[in-house]
Amino acid sequence: MSQSFRQLPLNEALLQNLDSLEYHSMTPVQAAALPDVLAGHDIIAKAKTGSGKTVAFALGLLQPLNVRYFSPQALVLCPTRELADQVAKEIRTLARTMPNVKVLTLCGGQPLGPQLGSLEHGAHIVVGTPGRIEDLLERGKLDISKIRTLVLDEADRMLEMGFRDSLDNILAHTPPKRQTLLFSATYPENVKALSAQFQREPKSITVESSHSQSSIEQIYYQVEKEQRLEALLAVLSQQQAESCVIFCATRQDCNEVADALADAGHSVKALHGEMEQKERDQVLVTFANRSCRILVATDVAARGLDIKELALVINYHLARDPEVHVHRIGRTGRSGHQGIAISLFTAREQYKLDAITDYTGQTPLVEDLPGHSGEEPEPAPMVTLQFDGGKKQKLRPGDILGALTGDAAIPGEAIGKINVFDFCAYVAIERSYVRNAQSRISQCKIKGKSFRVRKV
Repeated sequence: MSQSFRQLPLNEALLQNLDSLEYHSMTPVQAAALPDVLAGHDIIAKAKTGSGKTVAFALGLLQPLNVRYFSPQALVLCPTRELADQVAKEIRTLARTMPNVKVLTLCGGQPLGPQLGSLEHGAHIVVGTPGRIEDLLERGKLDISKIRTLVLDEADRMLEMGFRDSLDNILAHTPPKRQTLLFSATYPENVKALSAQFQREPKSITVESSHSQSSIEQIYYQVEKEQRLEALLAVLSQQQAESCVIFCATRQDCNEVADALADAGHSVKALHGEMEQKERDQVLVTFANRSCRILVATDVAARGLDIKELALVINYHLARDPEVHVHRIGRTGRSGHQGIAISLFTAREQYKLDAITDYTGQTPLVEDLPGHSGEEPEPAPMVTLQFDGGKKQKLRPGDILGALTGDAAIPGEAIGKINVFDFCAYVAIERSYVRNAQSRISQCKIKGKSFRVRKV
């Protein structure tokens, strides 16, 4: 049964903000975790992306915060910059009725100088990736010796990405009596070992996804190894999904599959851990704003992917861990929408399918592979334009929207998501209005400045 946030010992400013955000009742992970978090206990929570875990720990950080003490009181570690950005944004939203709360994001892949400048002004809550946090600690630029709470978000992925030594070094800079909140989608042995080393009598919480697997139609196709790519093309011709994530085992597989799909006329981009941060940002922006229909990704790269309505997930390779399989397919079928998850497997991968069956208790639906429909791939409905200026040039989403819609040049409904980064900005435009939009921006000034735009 859902429970009200007003049952918790939260201050009135937080409660009023939760009401204004229409967060009226807690999700299962919030109801299970928040009483212990607010009581100061360590917790280890097994919770999937989309379960509401960020709100669960964010409220625990904000409730005891002393805004008059301008030094880090909480540290949140995330595996990727994308997830760190999402977490920091959520904390800022929850803190908007509390005066002068400063949340600082410290991640790799961004210039160090501005982050050092921000640190000099102090922060209450720091959200970051292990590599950059460790670097700043070694430089003596970050002091976390007095934090009250440490959050390890998606701990399994941080370990999978090789951050164990960094975590050891970071935690050595924290006070021994801190509260440690560990969240993980899966619970392998290395996560148990991490908990045993750094937590004190943690309360254990296990929460299933916030959506039911009954909202996901799962189909399996057995294929020959050399038939896998043709099978994928046949599946995509039958589905014609507006948005699709394809999971591959390795970076090389990602690139090869993405190249093959692009050659076949699909709107597709690859996402993997070897890419530069700027390129990763661009890929995630174009997929989220519907300028790209298909994302081919590894598991690690896909963490932090925030797509509200993902129509289709395809496992080009089955995951080795059945928990990871459930996490992959759980990206579709959310928020009352139906989703489809399609998995390809060879005879040699039958053991993986057996492990998934044992784990989920569901009998897999193995069907005959469909033929190619003959349908041509549809282009993405939107096109992304990139501006050569961003937050550092005082560019804001409202400025871009106003420049495009002024004098009714482009209807507002033809403009999609606007993302503004430090030194660049992206806006999604309906395909038929792109040329008009480029012409419009080239002829006008925004805040007295001229900006160049190009199609991504």
